[in-house]
Amino acid sequence: MALKKKPVTGMKDILPKEMAIREYVQAQIRETYKSFGFSSIETPCVEHIENLSSKQGGENEKLIFKILKRGEKLKIDEAKSQEDLVDGGLRYDLTLPLSRYFSNNSSVLSQPFKALQMGNVWRADRPQRGRFRQFMQCDIDILGEASVLAEIDLILAMTTLLGKLGFKNYSIRINDRRMLKAMASYSGFSADIFDTVFIILDKMDKIGLEGVRKELLEEGIEEEKIDKYLALYEEVTNDLSGISYLKGKLGDFLSQEVSTGLETIISSVLDAGNENFNIIFDPTLVRGMSYYTGPIFEISMDEFGGSVGGGGRYDEMIGKFTGMDIPACGFSVGFERIVMLLMESGFEVPDEGEKIAYLADKKLSKDELLEVLKLASKERANGKCISVVTMNKNKKFQKQQLSEAGYTEFKEFFPQ
Repeated sequence: MALKKKPVTGMKDILPKEMAIREYVQAQIRETYKSFGFSSIETPCVEHIENLSSKQGGENEKLIFKILKRGEKLKIDEAKSQEDLVDGGLRYDLTLPLSRYFSNNSSVLSQPFKALQMGNVWRADRPQRGRFRQFMQCDIDILGEASVLAEIDLILAMTTLLGKLGFKNYSIRINDRRMLKAMASYSGFSADIFDTVFIILDKMDKIGLEGVRKELLEEGIEEEKIDKYLALYEEVTNDLSGISYLKGKLGDFLSQEVSTGLETIISSVLDAGNENFNIIFDPTLVRGMSYYTGPIFEISMDEFGGSVGGGGRYDEMIGKFTGMDIPACGFSVGFERIVMLLMESGFEVPDEGEKIAYLADKKLSKDELLEVLKLASKERANGKCISVVTMNKNKKFQKQQLSEAGYTEFKEFFPQ
């Protein structure tokens, strides 16, 4: 069987130019988030299959890369179900592993605990532009903070990062899962069809109001309930007055805490943030993860045509491990999409210092080569990047390739 040069479908090789951008972005993420008080942590890439399949990951649980039991534990001939074959899987996000991590280590962690985590995750999804089956996620989470200070802090950290990377004119869309439920209850929908309604509502930007109406009718929902529901979306605005409108319209279906919380988050971020972005109330924002319990948010960029990050509050997930709920809120930047946008815009990593190539003739003696290596070590000690390579016959083409790799100076060494 012939060996294959191309990566597995949905995976990719990363060339040096992209890798330089990725490392730069990661460095900016660490620097920015640590300035907000977040501490770096790491969790294993493999999680217990029971955790990954706990009905908290929404559609992502259908995309798990599952891992077979190993050694004597793997008894294929005796297996009667998947549970007899599988005991682990590759993580599909960083939130569930963080919840397990905090549950296991909370006795030695401060509260609130501000976590920064970067790592690869895996989803057996259909590859598309900006989406792969293996991809880097960069998350910040605040555990143990029940107030909207967590949401405000996360959004300000994220917008500060995007500003450092040169992004402008993007939007932070914000909603609350409890607002979604209040609007559905007000319209007469029963709780058992909420998920169905929200899945359809999530398509609003693609199929429009009439498309949502059509799909709700196809689900057998009464027309008068649908009309009452969609009338809310026809009348509401995407600002603070929109929240006030729903607060008055929904009455007892909506708690004061929800509307006040959203108003506080939006006004605080606008007052404390910069001018590179806009924050809007979006009552159609759903987000797919079923573990969200409160405010949810996404970053939308016109040049990408979709979301490049998002998050929300998940106050009940840690309680699944410990039996005691802990307030939790997180934000994940779409690292792969950010890198893609930077590359497509021709982004160049800021100059990190002089890069010099030493071209050593292959006929140099051992002692002459040693002198070249000593000179290179001396220059590196002075902060310069020195690469010692054997001189090719076609020096012109070799220098061209090195120039494309960022080398700006060349020194040639010949036998004496």
